[in-house]
Amino acid sequence: MNYAKVVAVLLTLGALSACTVTPQKEQGMLANLVVPTPQVADGRFQLEVAKLTEVITRGEDELDAEAMGQLLYRRGSLYDALGLATLARIDFNRALDYQPRLADAYNYLGIHYTQVGQFDYAYEALDAALELEPEHPYAHLNRGVAGYYDGRFDLALADFERFYKADPDDPYRALWRYLAAVELDGAERATQQLAAARLATDSDAWAWGIVDLYVGGMSEQEFLQNYATKQLGADETLAERMCEAYFYLGKLQQLQGKWETAAVYFRLALATNVHLFLEHRYAAIEMDASQARATQQAQSK
Repeated sequence: MNYAKVVAVLLTLGALSACTVTPQKEQGMLANLVVPTPQVADGRFQLEVAKLTEVITRGEDELDAEAMGQLLYRRGSLYDALGLATLARIDFNRALDYQPRLADAYNYLGIHYTQVGQFDYAYEALDAALELEPEHPYAHLNRGVAGYYDGRFDLALADFERFYKADPDDPYRALWRYLAAVELDGAERATQQLAAARLATDSDAWAWGIVDLYVGGMSEQEFLQNYATKQLGADETLAERMCEAYFYLGKLQQLQGKWETAAVYFRLALATNVHLFLEHRYAAIEMDASQARATQQAQSK
């Protein structure tokens, strides 16, 4: 991270907007792609699903409601990690039949309803999660995401602001707050806020490099060549890293009006098969929206 560059950006931001960060020709954007091997479904998860299914089937008449609720919730979370969304939703709803105060199950359901565009159900589920557990670690994020995709950017920004303040050293929190703020406050003000968040942290989390890219501290070519694939964590795979990198590159391309390139990046994020990541969950929505805008753009020429 080059702090001098970010400071310079912050001081001269009157001339900067998210739509003018490091302009490049769109056809050259994809020259430095890294295509990782897609993540393979974890065999341990599949074995645990099999064991849980046996316990649940045998214990339906013997286990108490709390135990059944926990078992169904655990199997649902495993289905979710394996990308089996419908089976996951069935188990989360069944878990709540047995244990109606299971905040984590409501949180998962809120995510799933957001993914399929059923926003009223998403809000209902996430409100329930927060009513049961006001300090739930992710329900504000997920309700903010629901508001973002529902076009209710004021509500989204309020949740993202609260989520960011809970841990200002987390770059993803700053990024989602920025995405909502662009829609409400405009690119210049949102970029100022994002650059200030970058300067306020001593965190060396790799995703602050995405923030550097967004505020003009590095070019996209520099990011892909020298940053995105470097220093993977001990438990981090290249597929996980690139799922995140390509999603946020896609969002940046959208802000620059480069819809076709954005669609490619979202397709690459989807191809990683990292089902657990927020970025994978919403890449399909973003890809479809970007492709639709690219088609409109081509037809208008």
